[in-house]
Amino acid sequence: MILVHRLSGAELVVNADLIETVEAKPDSVITLIDGKRLLVQEAPEEIAAAVVRHRAAVLAAAGDAAAARAQLLFFPADEDR
Repeated sequence: MILVHRLSGAELVVNADLIETVEAKPDSVITLIDGKRLLVQEAPEEIAAAVVRHRAAVLAAAGDAAAARAQLLFFPADEDR
């Protein structure tokens, strides 16, 4: 999820995986995969950077989860020993 702002200034959280396109016309328009359009204050470059940060965070969390599972395999709980 990424945080953007409507033209009114209201915050809006958007599922980054549902974004199809982002255009500047001159306001930024986010088009979702279902065709819904959102007018936002952020420039397309800012939105793209937010999506990249979001996906990097998801991948980092997935890596941390995989590392945690691997540690459980090598270091079982005391009652399992």
